[in-house]
Amino acid sequence: MDLKQLEYMVQIAEEKNITKAAEKLFITQSALNQQLLKLEKELGSPLFYRSRTNWHLTEVGEIYISAAKEMLGLKKETYNRISDLINMKNTHLSIGLTPERGISMFASVYPEFHKLHPNVILDPIELSVREQESMINRRELDVAFLTLSDDMQKSDNVYVSILKEDIIVAIPSSHPLASNGNYYGEPLKNIDLKSLKEDNFVLISKDSTIREAINPIFQDSGFSPKLLFETRSCQTLINMVMKNLCCTILPEHYAVDSKDVVYFSLPQKPKLRVVAMYKKGVYLSKATADFIKLASDYWNKVHEKIR
Repeated sequence: MDLKQLEYMVQIAEEKNITKAAEKLFITQSALNQQLLKLEKELGSPLFYRSRTNWHLTEVGEIYISAAKEMLGLKKETYNRISDLINMKNTHLSIGLTPERGISMFASVYPEFHKLHPNVILDPIELSVREQESMINRRELDVAFLTLSDDMQKSDNVYVSILKEDIIVAIPSSHPLASNGNYYGEPLKNIDLKSLKEDNFVLISKDSTIREAINPIFQDSGFSPKLLFETRSCQTLINMVMKNLCCTILPEHYAVDSKDVVYFSLPQKPKLRVVAMYKKGVYLSKATADFIKLASDYWNKVHEKIR
């Protein structure tokens, strides 16, 4: 099989549109279409159901693209091994990052990484935890940085533990219970969540791993929170509390040094784990190992400052 042809077909499958795929590949649509028709003639079957707006895979196409991704993954792994021996130029490292927390880490550690590996081209991608896990399994990411709830089921991959952090309660400093709480950086006292039963909450969205850790806490407390809205941004959560609009529950990473917010711990002591994950059995390049180490150092320094 022609590896370039594999890359072409995978790009069409990912874009679900031959025009967009051609643009991403920097070739003409007619040239890409010729490659596709040539391959389909060779296989004796179409790979895609065509429509103007959405191409999707036939059963034969599903088999071909699955194998193509495996082969391209093996190619990348081979190049990583060779690069560690001879310091190849322009090797790529694809990194999965959770929004907000992940991109802040990337911006902080990139300068040091670039000094260590000036020939490695990084491809940072912001994705949800589940999207990262799926892309790791398909060999579309080299490493993923995830936040997992303490009891979340791990997949059959390699997990490198970076840190554990508490999930805490944040309320406005004008709240009647604020005098019992503490400001950023001080030891936290427990709060009975039932005491906030009549308050409004803004919480992280239902599909997040953080929410998986939060929902059982409300169940234990015997009530459902009064939700103003849900958001994908922990930064939004803390901003809403600072505006005296609600209470929230969030990872301690997002605590801010502000006199407008006070914090409490929870009796259940829920935690999140920050981990690096890569596919089991796949060669871990030196560049990937170094990036994991830099990320771990960064997050532990941030965590120490909060504590």
